[in-house]
Amino acid sequence: MSIPADVERFMAMGTRIELHRFGAAGADDALLAARRAIEAVDDALTIHRPSATTALNERLLAGQDAPVDDPVLFDALVAIDAVHEATLGLFDPAADRRFAVAGWRGITFDRAAARLSATTPVAFDFGGFGKGFALDRAGEVLRAAGIVSACLSAGESSIAVIGEHPLGGGWPFAVPNPSDPDDSLVQVELIDQSLSISATVGAGTAAPDRAAMLRPDDRAVITAPRCAVAVARTGALAEAMSTALLVADPARADRLLGGDSENRFVFDLTPGVARRVSSARMALQ
Repeated sequence: MSIPADVERFMAMGTRIELHRFGAAGADDALLAARRAIEAVDDALTIHRPSATTALNERLLAGQDAPVDDPVLFDALVAIDAVHEATLGLFDPAADRRFAVAGWRGITFDRAAARLSATTPVAFDFGGFGKGFALDRAGEVLRAAGIVSACLSAGESSIAVIGEHPLGGGWPFAVPNPSDPDDSLVQVELIDQSLSISATVGAGTAAPDRAAMLRPDDRAVITAPRCAVAVARTGALAEAMSTALLVADPARADRLLGGDSENRFVFDLTPGVARRVSSARMALQ
């Protein structure tokens, strides 16, 4: 059986993006419009070139209130406000070892005025959250165009799917062991969901511009070998949750896993140790 399919491949968010559309329904330029949505997120949230975020950071680091004039950045901050609470405060894009407190809790976000203020110097680094948020925006564009089956990926760690697999049922994914590409940690099936993978080991952790994985409240750098996997209704939540699981202390990891144990996983990858998923027994550092 032949199923119509189209693909758009490009670089953005510091990684390779692939947008796959299946089926005959939907506007012909839908993939291009989805690409433009991802590029708009990249332009707004990047800290590697002048952007709305770098302008925001400059003001916050100087102790000044900061207007949020960019609509994409505004929507990202609204999403962060929600996922920060959902992750027990463990996802914090403003956490920084240079400062005495975790960033987001020291920020006042006045949505009505579209303005931020902070009690101490802070700066945002959206990291992997930006990829999930970008895939969410692209998915909204595709759904609005009538697309009912699609698979979107940002690198190998951020994936979102629309609808069912073109052959029916869920989209199957095997999450590889970042320490051993011939081994898989878990297999999942997605329908209208997003997947995020975070790890302290593997090729991606050696990127020169990769920020350290921090536990926001005590600013501990997490270096113990582990991998976290999260499936959620949105890419923004999946990215925030996988980051939170990776940096969580045992008690909060148990709370997060207990909230949705079928869609959240943490793996201890300590060499020579039998694989464990129980958060209470993870080797923490």
